[in-house]
Amino acid sequence: MIEKERVLNGSEALFLEAGIKSITMDDIARHLGISKKTIYQHFRDKNELVTALVKKRLADDEAMLCSIISDTGNMMDEMVELTKCTGEIFSRVNPAVLFDLQKYHHEGWMLYLKFKTGFMVNIIEKLLKKGIDQGYVRPEIDTRIIAIMRVNQIELGFNASVYPHAEFNLWDVQLQLLNHFNYGVCTLKGIAVLNNAD
Repeated sequence: MIEKERVLNGSEALFLEAGIKSITMDDIARHLGISKKTIYQHFRDKNELVTALVKKRLADDEAMLCSIISDTGNMMDEMVELTKCTGEIFSRVNPAVLFDLQKYHHEGWMLYLKFKTGFMVNIIEKLLKKGIDQGYVRPEIDTRIIAIMRVNQIELGFNASVYPHAEFNLWDVQLQLLNHFNYGVCTLKGIAVLNNAD
C-alpha cells in the first residue's frame, strides 16, 4: 500500500508540473527510482493510474472543503477560509492537466465533472443559504443558479483562450472572479466583513 501511495504522489507531482499527456510511465518510474514493473503491479495502465489519482485528489479536496463548512459556523468566516483553501487548490493546478484529463482520460474527467457539478455546486449553495439566513447574502438571489455560475466561473478562469496564460496569472484571474462573486452576492453587512478581511 505504501508503494502505491508513493506512485500516486510521485505521478501527481509530475503531472502537475508538465501535464498528463507528456509524462510517460517511464518518466514516473525514473522519477521515483523504481521499475515500471513495480508501477504495473498497482496500476494496469496510465489511465488507471490517472483515474486513481483523480479519485484521491478529489476525496482530499472534498474533505478539506467539508472541514471548513460547518453547520453552526459564521458564513463569512467560512467564505474567507474557503477562499484560502481554493487558492491553495488552484495554485497547484496546471491548466494542461484539465485539458489532458478531458481529452485523454474520460473516466477521470467524468469524476471531475461529477465533483464540480455535484459536490462543488452543493457546497456553494449551502454556503449561500447559510449567508442568507445570517444576513450576509442578498435574500433575492437564486442560490442554485448562483452556485452553478460560480463553479463555472472558476473553470472559466482556467480557459487559456479567454485568459491566455502568457498574459494572465491564474491565481490573479481567480481572485478577481472571486471578488466579483463575493461583492455581487453580499449584503452591505457582508460587504463590511469582506472589506475588513482584506
